[in-house]
Amino acid sequence: MRALIVLFALAGVLAHAEPARADAAAMTALAQYEGADRTARLIEGARREGEVVLYTSLTVADMAVLNPAFEKKYGVKVKMWRAGADKILQRALTEAQGARFDVDVLEASTPALESLYREKLLAPVKSPLHADLMEEAVPAHRGWVGARLNVFVHAYNTDLVKKEDLPKTYQDLLNPRWKGKLGIESADEDWFANVVSALGEEKGLKLFRNIVASNGISVRKGHTLLTNLVASGEVPFALTVYNFTAEQVRQKGAPLAWYVMQPAIARANGLGVARNAPHPHAALLYYDFMISDEGQRILASRDFLPTSKKFDSPFKDTKLKLVNPGQLLDEEAKWTGLYKDIVLKQPK
Repeated sequence: MRALIVLFALAGVLAHAEPARADAAAMTALAQYEGADRTARLIEGARREGEVVLYTSLTVADMAVLNPAFEKKYGVKVKMWRAGADKILQRALTEAQGARFDVDVLEASTPALESLYREKLLAPVKSPLHADLMEEAVPAHRGWVGARLNVFVHAYNTDLVKKEDLPKTYQDLLNPRWKGKLGIESADEDWFANVVSALGEEKGLKLFRNIVASNGISVRKGHTLLTNLVASGEVPFALTVYNFTAEQVRQKGAPLAWYVMQPAIARANGLGVARNAPHPHAALLYYDFMISDEGQRILASRDFLPTSKKFDSPFKDTKLKLVNPGQLLDEEAKWTGLYKDIVLKQPK
């Protein structure tokens, strides 16, 4: 997240310059089109264009399911480049500064997408499929859409932690039984900010300072790594892993289970269409595919949590608080500093 904000700040020059692409106006008009023949028009145009260029943060394994389904359905080739959200943001900004417009669709975390929207690199879209999604997945500006949720859950090793001993509130983590047993991911400032804010900022900050002082929290880089360390027993209880990763590991037979305490925090990942997309019809068609029933079903089959209201959720009885990407960008310096001072700078 820190890398995203640094890149966002460095790219400020773009805020004063409109991308010089002749088809930007046409892309905007097409993205706003709401006629009854919208889908037919997109399919016809996409087949003429023949391909769609995608920058994505999804894994190669996940895209190996999604992209062939799109190609089979529409006869349009997907050209993909995969990297982390920070690298996607960096590449898109660098290309725009050089008046190079190769990408059609960008799939990444919503804070990265919000940065791109603020730099006027994404086209606001009106899609009839927005009506099927949870309200928080569709920002008022329509510059991007949330396609899936990463829910922060707590994972524990079932050989080392008894279910009846699990903490029911964050206050319970002060119990001496958790000394040397807690783990956290190194870049989860957004989770930290939302949990602390929900608890009451002064009270929440004091609580986490006391947890660190009394029991310590092992900091690890990477949610997948942290999940695997829980499965191996090196970290008996992890505060921040993603629900889909924990579930994938559990289904493979590892001694791992997961649950979530309130406040339950989720971050959306989604996609936006480039304002200067070289293949505008294919870009919008891919956008619609990802939030369609078919695309959302594929995401669900990969243990992701779709944003469509049509799909059952393991969190249907849990009140989820979604990270607000705009607010996160605006307050990043504050929460990055607090997370670093309280969680990352622990005595060794």
